[in-house]
Amino acid sequence: MRNGITAEHFDDKDGNPAGGTTFGVGFAIGWQNGPLGRGADRKQPNGAFVEDVIDSCIDRLKYYQKSPFACESNAQAIQNLVSALAHLELRTRDREKRLVEGTHEE
Repeated sequence: MRNGITAEHFDDKDGNPAGGTTFGVGFAIGWQNGPLGRGADRKQPNGAFVEDVIDSCIDRLKYYQKSPFACESNAQAIQNLVSALAHLELRTRDREKRLVEGTHEE
């Protein structure tokens, strides 16, 4: 991976994503392990979601934009990250509509 970032991703017994870790200089991410479930069976998250990490990157870039380091490249990066979040939100809404959000069902 880029800049010394290391990652280990785990699968459950059925081959579904089941958490993992990603490390780099100054950060460590423990990824969500398993589905959250639905309704009364819904669990609290036990790790980060991709959306959380993207949102954190947007926040940091917006901080840069309020500093002497503001630039068009940062603005474009923010725009692209916001677009990535929008696509992931579309995926979530679609899964909610099909009543499979929070599960490993497709």
